[in-house]
Amino acid sequence: MKVLITAGPTREPIDPARYLTNRSSGKMGYALAEAAQKRGHSVLLISGPTSLDIPEGVDFIPIESADDLYQAVKSQIGRMDIAIFAAAVADYTPVTVADQKIKKSGDELTLTLTLKKTKDVLGAAREVMGFKGTLVGFAAETENVEENARGKCTRKGCDLIIANDVSRKDIGFDSSENEVTLVYTDRSEALPQNSKKHLAYNLVEVIEQL
Repeated sequence: MKVLITAGPTREPIDPARYLTNRSSGKMGYALAEAAQKRGHSVLLISGPTSLDIPEGVDFIPIESADDLYQAVKSQIGRMDIAIFAAAVADYTPVTVADQKIKKSGDELTLTLTLKKTKDVLGAAREVMGFKGTLVGFAAETENVEENARGKCTRKGCDLIIANDVSRKDIGFDSSENEVTLVYTDRSEALPQNSKKHLAYNLVEVIEQL
């Protein structure tokens, strides 16, 4: 099957030297891409900036901002059978970007950033982009993990949401391990903590069955 996977963080520019981002390492998305490729699928990985090596045999599109990701997904998703959205996408981006680097002025700087919502890539997959295949999203939560993930699954037309608690220090962002709950519209299934690489193979098998 043809599989699209998004991974990593996005960077929303403030000026030529600074940006808003998040703690995503990209490890889960890259592990999924490697697992899917090794299980015989044709994989396209669309990723924000990471320090990871691109898995062998995987097609790759690098992106920076949330809008870059939206445009890349929109151009490719129509030919896919499965789409897995593991990227940690910024919810907001600065309305204006300074042309020059913002300079220091004394010991304190008062800087006001006006932000606007970014395009919802996962939310647009069905209604805007017309994707008919198997749609899988991730939910990085800090409270009410299962409840929030189920709401996301329903609102965005997903077949599955893979949810994890990013308030924990031993899993999720920056970690090589993860512990997730598979959240469907009508049920949930918890998977035990494991390395992201090992967990990725389990997740790909689950998604294949969908």
